[in-house]
Amino acid sequence: MLLKSTIIILALYFFVCILMYINQRNFIYFPSVNNYIKYEKINKNNEVIYLKNKNIRLKSWFSNIRANKPIILFFHGNAGDLENRTYKANAFKDSGYNYLFISYRGFNGNGGSPTEDNIYSDAQFAYNWLLKNGFDENEIIIYGESLGTGVGVEIAKNNNPKGLILESPFTSIVDMGKRKFPFLPVQLILKDKYDNLEKISFIKCPVLYLHGKSDNLVPKYMSDILIERTQTRAESYFPENDKHMMNFDKKLMDNIDKFIKNL
Repeated sequence: MLLKSTIIILALYFFVCILMYINQRNFIYFPSVNNYIKYEKINKNNEVIYLKNKNIRLKSWFSNIRANKPIILFFHGNAGDLENRTYKANAFKDSGYNYLFISYRGFNGNGGSPTEDNIYSDAQFAYNWLLKNGFDENEIIIYGESLGTGVGVEIAKNNNPKGLILESPFTSIVDMGKRKFPFLPVQLILKDKYDNLEKISFIKCPVLYLHGKSDNLVPKYMSDILIERTQTRAESYFPENDKHMMNFDKKLMDNIDKFIKNL
């Protein structure tokens, strides 16, 4: 009976592992989830454009209203549309920054499916688009939010932006998966790893870490670990009561402004 029970348990465990392997991206990417909206209108200078990466059209937001000002290249998190980030686009515009927000394939009605490699391709295409449209690398500030921190780290590692801002960064999706599914061999079955911890030491530009101390999704200690591994100038702002999608209050924007002005 003991042997039979053990075989059944192992078979069920193996079945669960296979099921998770097949469906794992459904646990990472949530394009249709309305994860956070502040009900405000997008600023009137915002232009909706579509960047075409091969045969995939990527809905994007572009604002270029200030000559000789940095441009923030924004990579969003794993859930929701650009409209979930209206308040951030407005905050950047009100602070005088140009910006480009892109949505990945599979998000915002875009064709294709999100994978780590596909999203890196979309992000690099957006970076190259800025270079082709009159922006120098020393004007580009990469901003990654949550999953977008993995995107931002990858693009900053392979290019030479002026600065990198990481909001609620994680060490890796493997570490996040172990937190959520401690009973699974996450390291073995995970396809998309976004290994920020392995890559962060290769970043050459200054980095600003933003992380709410009350973040119950990505723990703030992951930012602490990344800061220790960072080889360039690292600054941080960790508000006490902020959770995962940070409030863009005056103090937060002041920290972003200070970081950018000192680049």
